[in-house]
Amino acid sequence: MASKGRNFAGCTVALATPFKDGEVDEEALRAAVEWQIARGTPILSPVGTTGEAPTLSHAEHERVIAIVVETSAGRARVVPGTGSNSTTEAIRLTRFAARAGADGALLVAPYYNRPSQEGLFRHFAAVAEAVDLPIVLYNIPARTGRNVEPETIERLAALPTIVAVKEAAGSLDQVSDVLDRTELTVLSGDDSLTLPMLAVGAEGVVSVAANIVPEDVRGMIDAFTRGDAAAARAAHARLFPLCRDLLGLAPNPVPLKAAIALLGRGRDEVRLPLCPLDEAARGRLSRALVRYGLLKG
Repeated sequence: MASKGRNFAGCTVALATPFKDGEVDEEALRAAVEWQIARGTPILSPVGTTGEAPTLSHAEHERVIAIVVETSAGRARVVPGTGSNSTTEAIRLTRFAARAGADGALLVAPYYNRPSQEGLFRHFAAVAEAVDLPIVLYNIPARTGRNVEPETIERLAALPTIVAVKEAAGSLDQVSDVLDRTELTVLSGDDSLTLPMLAVGAEGVVSVAANIVPEDVRGMIDAFTRGDAAAARAAHARLFPLCRDLLGLAPNPVPLKAAIALLGRGRDEVRLPLCPLDEAARGRLSRALVRYGLLKG
């Protein structure tokens, strides 16, 4: 089947939200958008997990969306996170994203309240029917407590505005099942699994690592797309240790923000209940950045 969300294929950066003294650092956010655009990143996804959406106020959440849309000014597509464990709130946020000029919306499955598959279907369907904006479903059961089953995704794929799914269940079987059942564009939600997912039919990634190495993440996808399997495997092998530490030393985006600070591109400030890396983990991350060639030893 041909996918129906090809506009969302390729490399999307899961954009971090910079803070300064407890507030959203709007100047740093604009600079991060410009940095990504200068490096050819085609799609920006702010206010998701990496963007620390759970600890942003409603006003901050909307402000970040507005800044990213305004700063990108059509030079990159913007697909902000607008999900919530309240369907009413998800509709409100998605409507705001549409008014702000976003190109789509990334909707995480409702977290904490652990709805049934029927509840998940009704939640996503309610948002899709309330807002005329392309929707990328986001399945990450380790954080939400519920897997959006392929059968449920198949039902949702019949809705015209649901065009893609970001899969972070860690299962190639699930990815293959979704691809067999639907015409959705499937995107990797795990940097370390992007190449294996591409191999079974996914078409891109929503990437944490692309905050610091967007050209390398995009290069791996491009190599695979043009049929250069050896180059794609080499890129994966180089990226894997970096992704392991960016996502394995502490909850996302703690290691990412530490890396951004070590590279001199911003602060490592996060909001409680997240806290900065301890010195041992920071040292390991620093060594990973040196091995990758991003820092001098």
